[in-house]
Amino acid sequence: MSEATETIQATVRENPASSPTATGPATTPAPTAVPVVRHEAVLGRLGLFTVLLGAALPLIDFFIVNVALPAIDSDLAAGPALLELIVGGYGVTYAVLLVLGGRLGDTIGRRRLFLTGMAAFGVTSLVCGLAPTAWTLVAARVAQGASAALMLPQVLATIQATTRGPRRARAMSFYGATAGLSMVAGQILGGVLVAADVAGTGWRSVFLVNVPVVLVGLVLAVRAVPETRSDRPASVDVPGTLLLALSLVSLLLPLTEGRAAGWPVWTWVSLGVFPFAAGAFYVTERRADRLGRTPLVPPSLLRLESLRRGLLMVVPFSIGFSGFMFVIAVTLQQGLRMGPVSAGLALVPMAVAFFAASLAGPRLIGRYGSRVVTVGGVLQALGITLLVLAVLRDWPGLGLLGLAPGVAVAGLGQGLQLPVLMRLMMSDVPADRAGVGSGVMITTQQSALALGVATLGSLFLALAPSIGMRDALTTTLLVQLGLIALTVLLSLRLPRVMR
Repeated sequence: MSEATETIQATVRENPASSPTATGPATTPAPTAVPVVRHEAVLGRLGLFTVLLGAALPLIDFFIVNVALPAIDSDLAAGPALLELIVGGYGVTYAVLLVLGGRLGDTIGRRRLFLTGMAAFGVTSLVCGLAPTAWTLVAARVAQGASAALMLPQVLATIQATTRGPRRARAMSFYGATAGLSMVAGQILGGVLVAADVAGTGWRSVFLVNVPVVLVGLVLAVRAVPETRSDRPASVDVPGTLLLALSLVSLLLPLTEGRAAGWPVWTWVSLGVFPFAAGAFYVTERRADRLGRTPLVPPSLLRLESLRRGLLMVVPFSIGFSGFMFVIAVTLQQGLRMGPVSAGLALVPMAVAFFAASLAGPRLIGRYGSRVVTVGGVLQALGITLLVLAVLRDWPGLGLLGLAPGVAVAGLGQGLQLPVLMRLMMSDVPADRAGVGSGVMITTQQSALALGVATLGSLFLALAPSIGMRDALTTTLLVQLGLIALTVLLSLRLPRVMR
């Protein structure tokens, strides 16, 4: 029975004189007695599955390329600098436009922008899969990142606007599980597809596989995803958008491209621009907020303690996560001479453990609160320590069995952290600002993912020629341990009870 029907029947029971079947003379109720039924959009199970599918696609595509890079280099003669752009061009564009995508969804409709972004993602994936040259692939990847930035913020915003209470908590846990699992599954799927060489497509299949998935997603979205938008839509903050774009590009682009390009002058100039651009962005947004306008990233939103603390934790977590995924992909294929399938299978224990921890997370949070995040960080640190010991002990004969304990324990710890952090960050964001809130959260996470590849990846690639791949990997893993220690310390300041 629908909510509207229950409301009307309850009114009839309370006022039988207004019922056409009531005995006695009928009375005409006053106009104010007629209930006004407000129809709220509700996200059903199929709708939740559909938006989570939309959330998985961009994250899978960020990581699926890692395993395919050697094949792309061989086929298109890309070279190190263009390979970095194939990865970084997607990530930088994606990060730069996410907050704008969230604002546009709040204004013109989240379902509409979700459909637009998903359709564009399918088209750009097709162009990536058919790219005849490396530069064509770079351009298509930039466009693919832009389409992902339109689609992904609508996922969290729709969940926030169409769920309440325990349903929202479960949906947010599923979102966090989907996000983490997608990042691991991307590299597993990439290895399988490259090795399978479906119809002779080779590396191109890692992009072409998106096309049928997008078609299914579009059909489901039309049927099952409700339309929502902000009750107080705001115009686009043009100065804020441009300054945020300048800030992120001036930081992420040189860090992504600098090592492969030999650190030319433009990279240092760009890094020098970053603090000024970031400072100008903050001043502009604060001034707009003070004047009663609606800035791209309202400083008042960042005053929400749950969002602020979650953002502080997700940065070191995401830097370490993406750096590890990039470094392990290179190590397995170039250092240990594994094929793409074996390189993908090496991460299966991590994916399985992450998924199991994500499912158990909501129940554990209800019993133990935010201490689950602390325990997850400790387990992740233990997993990375086991990996370091395995590398030092078994190199160069390290195989799948030797890697399994470390990656499984690390995945278990990650699965206890990421879904909870996602839930924490959005817990106090008002529904009418859900698009902006989700854009801020995902932009921070995506920027940190790009930073992880740029910093930890560059550290590893810079050290490998001089000290060897084993010691370079060990050094990178020890740096990641430092980042995990930071997240554990920050988790101790989280509120014990979580909504």
